[in-house]
Amino acid sequence: MAKVTVRYWAAAKAAAGVAEEPYDAATLAEALDAVRARHPGELTRVLRRCSFLVDGDPVGTRGHETVRLADGGTVEVLPPFAGG
Repeated sequence: MAKVTVRYWAAAKAAAGVAEEPYDAATLAEALDAVRARHPGELTRVLRRCSFLVDGDPVGTRGHETVRLADGGTVEVLPPFAGG
């Protein structure tokens, strides 16, 4: 299991009530399952619309269970942004 930091932005940050928090997870899917377990409700709904960066790299359409997390890594949770 990797120790990672999950950082929330915009609506995800508001729904989580924190800017970031630590998780133990081997894959992005495991990390997101842990996030949903810790924050049922609004954050779970927000996550459906989010994109993700893992250590600065976009996840895109890859299956979250295939995205391995590195110890000390960072997962950025990015809701859709308006404006430009």
